[in-house]
Amino acid sequence: MGIHRISRRASPAMRALYPGSFDPLTNGHLDLIERASALFGEVIVAVLSNPSKQPAFSVEERIGQIAASTRHLNGIEVISFDGLTVNCAVTHQADLILRGLRAMSDFEYELQIAHTNRSLADQLETVFLATSARHSFLSSSVVKEVARFGGSIDHMVPTEVAKDLIRLFNSAFPPHRHE
Repeated sequence: MGIHRISRRASPAMRALYPGSFDPLTNGHLDLIERASALFGEVIVAVLSNPSKQPAFSVEERIGQIAASTRHLNGIEVISFDGLTVNCAVTHQADLILRGLRAMSDFEYELQIAHTNRSLADQLETVFLATSARHSFLSSSVVKEVARFGGSIDHMVPTEVAKDLIRLFNSAFPPHRHE
C-alpha cells in the first residue's frame, strides 16, 4: 500500500471545485459555499449542464442565481461545465473536489463517485462537508415541489432564487416570512 502525499501550490490558498446542478441553489448549497470559502482560498462553483435532464432554470440563470447569492463572499467563481467533473477540476486547476453530505444515505453514492474520480485523476482529493442540520432536509427537487404548489420557500432558498421560483411557477402565493 502506497503513501498518498497531498501536494500544495506555491500559494497557501487551495482551490476547491464544488460541482452540482444547483437547480435551484438551496440554502444548504449556500451554507456549504460559505463554509468552504472560510476553509479554502478559492471556491469554484461549477454548474453542470446535463442535456439528459430538463432543468427548471437554464445554466445561465443558475449561474446568475449563484453569483447574486454569493456576492457577499470573496474568492468565489461561478462557471458552467459538461462532461466529467475531474476534467473540469483539472482544467480549472482545482486542488480538491468538494461535496456535501446531508445524510448517511448520501455517503455511499458520494464515496463511489469519489473513488471513481480518484481513479481518473489521482492528484485530486474529494473533501466531504456535512450539511448543517438546519438544512439537512433540503434538496432542489423538494424546493421545486413546494414552490410548484405555492408553499413557503423563503427559508429554503436565497431571496433571488425564491423570486425566480415564484415567477417560474406563476404562484399566486407570495413567500411567507419566518422570524
